[in-house]
Amino acid sequence: MAITDKIYVKNHRQLASQLETNFPKSAFSGATLDLLFRGENLAKLDDATQERVLDFATDFMDCDCQSNPHCGHPQEKFIRYLLELREQGLGPDAIVDVMGQDYMLYAYPGDVLSFLDDAVRTLEAVEELADVDGEREAADQAREKKRRLT
Repeated sequence: MAITDKIYVKNHRQLASQLETNFPKSAFSGATLDLLFRGENLAKLDDATQERVLDFATDFMDCDCQSNPHCGHPQEKFIRYLLELREQGLGPDAIVDVMGQDYMLYAYPGDVLSFLDDAVRTLEAVEELADVDGEREAADQAREKKRRLT
């Protein structure tokens, strides 16, 4: 299961009440993306929530794909965001705190830790395969990325 399947909308009940409808807690579910990012729904939200939803839309939903927001680019951008937070030295608990402050999202720190561990293991595999194939530049890039995450 992808980490984006384990990212949830903070204050879900409050948002559902403001929007006068039910929607999944998962931030990246199709129904949630559709509901939260329609213009008419934003007007129903309080100012602070509107600001966080607009920040999320600007940072992750800015895509020209015809199938946006269901093209996968928001998830890719969010994964990059999580990796960048880790590269800044934040641990899983701090990453969860920051995503809550930035976008009103939450995840379980254990899920974030598992995601980060998987990312490091994937980079180790890339590094080893690149070394075997004689792709020194790719191996060096994977090694450097891994160093920044650990």
